[in-house]
Amino acid sequence: MRKSFAALAAAAMLATTGPALADLTVPNLSYRTGSYAANGIPYADGFADYFTLLNERDGGIGGEKVAVPECETAYNTEKGVECYESTKGQAALAYNPLSTGITYQLIPKVTADHHVLYTPGYGRTSAANGAVFEWVFNYPANYWDGASVAVKYMLAENGGDLTGKKITLVYHNSAYGKEPIRTLEELAKKHGFTLSLLPVDPPGQEQKSQWLQIRRDKPDYVIMYGWGVMNQVAIQEAVNIKFPMDHMMGIWWSGSENDVGPAGAGANGYKSISFHGVGAEYPIYADLKKYVFDAGKAAGAGDQLGTVLYSRGMYAAMIISEAIRTAQEKTGKASVTPEEVRDGFENLNLTEARLTELGLPGFAQPIAASCADHGGPGTAMILQWDASAKKWSAVSDWIEADADVLDPLIAEDSAAFAKESGIAERCK
Repeated sequence: MRKSFAALAAAAMLATTGPALADLTVPNLSYRTGSYAANGIPYADGFADYFTLLNERDGGIGGEKVAVPECETAYNTEKGVECYESTKGQAALAYNPLSTGITYQLIPKVTADHHVLYTPGYGRTSAANGAVFEWVFNYPANYWDGASVAVKYMLAENGGDLTGKKITLVYHNSAYGKEPIRTLEELAKKHGFTLSLLPVDPPGQEQKSQWLQIRRDKPDYVIMYGWGVMNQVAIQEAVNIKFPMDHMMGIWWSGSENDVGPAGAGANGYKSISFHGVGAEYPIYADLKKYVFDAGKAAGAGDQLGTVLYSRGMYAAMIISEAIRTAQEKTGKASVTPEEVRDGFENLNLTEARLTELGLPGFAQPIAASCADHGGPGTAMILQWDASAKKWSAVSDWIEADADVLDPLIAEDSAAFAKESGIAERCK
């Protein structure tokens, strides 16, 4: 008996001094191949590297290492669903597929399976209504917020009056690109501008006819909801017809270095909406360099640190890790379940003080989630591209979306989903 006890004691000591097993699993549904690889790669790298930082510097989250199995979707909805099905049995704590098409297919699945779907800045906009979408979170902002912020910025540039102005939406002809149409239609009614819609069939390498239309129509502003090569082509076509870059604005998925770089000096002045900061000046990047890059543990080639999409992937991982941490605090245990992490997402209180502790002061807006609010503050800022310096700079403060327009639209769309899905609203 004494020998058995000694063996058990030795095993316990080994367990406390050796590396922890990865009990927290967060799949990385990435796309490093296909037409959208140039955009998918830096996002996937930032996502993976943040969890590597937590593992290497902090020993994981609450003492539990995080496993981040990567599954290639190629931005293909069917493959994305396959990735979900192949990983959900690993007690995956949250999914972040970086695709609106995949998101729409996964919403009923995660609802049935009790897994969290986290879609920052993309996916189904009305998922912001937690009373209907219990397992989906899209804070800090959504597609409709972005459209409203763009219009508010244009209002500020025009003395608060857009009457008679012409705005053209150039959009990826998919569920993603179509998301802002209803919002812009309502904003056009409210502010008196004329809205024109120009779809671009994916992947978007051919846009001659759309930009000839823009040259004929001479809109005052162009808003772009594009992704991948579509963005590069659109910006180059805008340069070709001499459309003023400072009157062209992309949603956050149309505002990375990859989008503006190919057009060279011609892209100077192009604007983009963003729900987070950019650049490698934030303190967290020193830790990433020390514990991840210099240690040879980076997910990629090491050339994306501080870029827009790398930072956005890192942001998504940070939010997920903070939701896991919140779940641990609520339950009093380190190893948490998907259901408990859902509660962590719904009780997330990300303050500016906490962002500073994380090495990201001023990087993003605080989030105070609740049962009903899965959408967050809905604020964003405007960035502008400096082609000579090859960097983005903020040209606005944080701008709030127009809740008077958006809230009724979210309520209407989520109520329709609840009715067709037989879902009873919660949070009452």
